[in-house]
Amino acid sequence: GLAARLNAAPCAARAPAGTLRAMKAMILAAGRGERMRPLTDDVPKPLLRAGGRRLIEYHLEALRAACVRRVVINHAHLGEEIERALGTGAAYGLEIVYSAEPEALETGGGIRQALALLGPDPFLVVNGDVWTDYPLTRLPAEPAGLAHLMLVPSPAHHPQGDFTLIEGRVGTEGEARLTFSGIALYRPELLGGLAPRRFPLGPVLREAARTGEVSGERYDGAWFDIGTPQRLAALEAYLSSGRAPAARGAG
Repeated sequence: GLAARLNAAPCAARAPAGTLRAMKAMILAAGRGERMRPLTDDVPKPLLRAGGRRLIEYHLEALRAACVRRVVINHAHLGEEIERALGTGAAYGLEIVYSAEPEALETGGGIRQALALLGPDPFLVVNGDVWTDYPLTRLPAEPAGLAHLMLVPSPAHHPQGDFTLIEGRVGTEGEARLTFSGIALYRPELLGGLAPRRFPLGPVLREAARTGEVSGERYDGAWFDIGTPQRLAALEAYLSSGRAPAARGAG
């Protein structure tokens, strides 16, 4: 099973020294999944399955392979189901702690609430509703500025993109726009000065990008934003086609 695969090789053999070792990570899992209904009426989106496994399990496997040990998961809609399914994280070789939100705080507010659990050092955040074969060990040990974003070519459902990327620097103005993948490194200072409340992350990142505080990289491999039942079906088709790496997925 998954636990056997995770523990088959020591972390040091999987990840270059100094990559994400000892870094904490957060998986964003509090979204209601309105566009995924009726699939999400009784199952929170991170627990939906593709390729025979829950979406969030791909992330947990990728984080474990990158030597991350402590993972914070925020939740709101059907959050108790996520805690029941994943428990303490021991089955995944991880320590999982939960940041419960009585009402969803959106991406920015959710990370802001979890800062006390994430600590004073840079941390990794992964959107719970994406799938990618991007190897997390490619990320830098820490962001040069306040954030480091993994960007992807803009998909058909988001042709306008989010950011530009010029010589490793993320910007907001220009034509050749890429889409934010939902995978990034952040310094706590990006959000620490903001009051705890419900707010999206996008405007915070755009403001930091405008002041030159955001670096980034482009990835041209497999990436799926699981926002609708059709896109979940597309991921299922990809995973069953034999094109996906057998033991590497996630993110």
